[in-house]
Amino acid sequence: MRDIHSEVTARGGEIVAIGTGSVRYAQAFVDDEQIPYPVFVDDEGDAAAAAAVAVSSFVGMFHPRTWKATRATRKRGHKVHKAGKRVTQLGATFVVGPGDHVRYAHLDADSTDHAPLADVLAALPNA
Repeated sequence: MRDIHSEVTARGGEIVAIGTGSVRYAQAFVDDEQIPYPVFVDDEGDAAAAAAVAVSSFVGMFHPRTWKATRATRKRGHKVHKAGKRVTQLGATFVVGPGDHVRYAHLDADSTDHAPLADVLAALPNA
């Protein structure tokens, strides 16, 4: 998302990240990855539950695809920090608005699945 931040804002959108982990973890992520948008912490899972975002099984966390993606992330120079207490929480991407209209939703199937950035941009009002 960081890579498309300027294009999102140029189209009148905003990016907000909601993650698991402590505030300290979130700040380390923002600092290490130079994140230019707000990052909030949902370590109790209220936002994830409200959005019906799934959790992975522990077996899913140890799938070879997950470890391969983690190694590739480290090779690209990204740090993998200590996980929060909800380590099995999967992610999701939503494009919302104007108002409460959900224009796009992608619920991650596993920890390596993420919304295609082209799809996110296409869902913006000025696309």
